Amino acid sequence: MIYEMTIQVRVPDMDKGQRWYETLLCKKPDFVPHEGFAEWELLPCCWLQVAEGEPAAGSGPLRLGVEDIEAEKTRLLSSLGIEDFPVHSRSEVPVKWGTFDDPWGNRIGLFQYIDQEEIQKRIVSRVRRHIQ
Repeated sequence: MIYEMTIQVRVPDMDKGQRWYETLLCKKPDFVPHEGFAEWELLPCCWLQVAEGEPAAGSGPLRLGVEDIEAEKTRLLSSLGIEDFPVHSRSEVPVKWGTFDDPWGNRIGLFQYIDQEEIQKRIVSRVRRHIQ
């Protein structure tokens, strides 16, 4: 049984990379075990690791669910200076989504559930599983 998950992105300059991801995630790392490495717990038992090193070409995207993709896009365009990116939707897909690169070429995506009842069901089921 899988009980925990991590995903790692690499950045060539750890100081700049950590600051960039702090801004993206709106918080400081939850764990910095040693120089050149930082971790954020994004959800219970789901960690993002940022490590100093050469980025893996063509990896990702790491997709992050947000409440309001347009508001988050506006925040990131302003605070991180990322390039504008389109937000897509299709009638058969329950989310809107968009993808961009961090300054080192790591692919990152945002998505938002269109149906608010769907997101509430997902949150409740995840929380219920986590506390049982």
